Amino acid sequence: MDVYVIGNGFDLQHLLPTKYINFLNVVNFLISYYDKENMKTVGDVFSKLANGINPLDDMPVPENDIVNNVRLSRCFFYVSDILRQIIENKGITKNKRSSKIPFSITEEQIARFEYSKEPISLSEISKRIFAVAENDNMEKITYKQMLQWLIEIGLLYVNSIDGEKSEKLPTEQGKQVGIAIENRRGHRGEYKVITYNIEAQRFIVDNIGAIIATINK
Repeated sequence: MDVYVIGNGFDLQHLLPTKYINFLNVVNFLISYYDKENMKTVGDVFSKLANGINPLDDMPVPENDIVNNVRLSRCFFYVSDILRQIIENKGITKNKRSSKIPFSITEEQIARFEYSKEPISLSEISKRIFAVAENDNMEKITYKQMLQWLIEIGLLYVNSIDGEKSEKLPTEQGKQVGIAIENRRGHRGEYKVITYNIEAQRFIVDNIGAIIATINK
């Protein structure tokens, strides 16, 4: 079996349209052929990619997958936000800051959080938290923001792989809280997913105020 090792710049050397400006060209093309339903579908795909979700099966991608690369994630968020503006303004983009208010939630709302008896992913927890907030004019709380908080308080840590890739893993303290690693198999082979049992879900929900404070600081 032949193994080929390629590095950064390989795509550009072969004249592939993979520069940041090419993302913008795609967006401009979509604007010129505005179609609300198709635009929403494309926007949903970019939104899921930005949040580390495989748009084909709605499952979290492995932590060390290229989709979770910070630079790519920013591009996905950028394109997703542009498409959202296009849909909201019926084909017209507006160069202005988001008018959405920072995320917040009341004790009455968080009390309605739907706990899962089965371990679930952090993205599912963030989705359920936002669902009980019931305010579309508010910025969403993302699983990546919650992930960063869990790292900061020592329940997760970043494990470097070969000095290039990295993955998030639960610390011993995190395991005691109820955070675990689950091996799953998808169309691209086996991958790892961090799961949170009901006790870990309660820990996150009970500390939602601290998470919001960290996001807004």
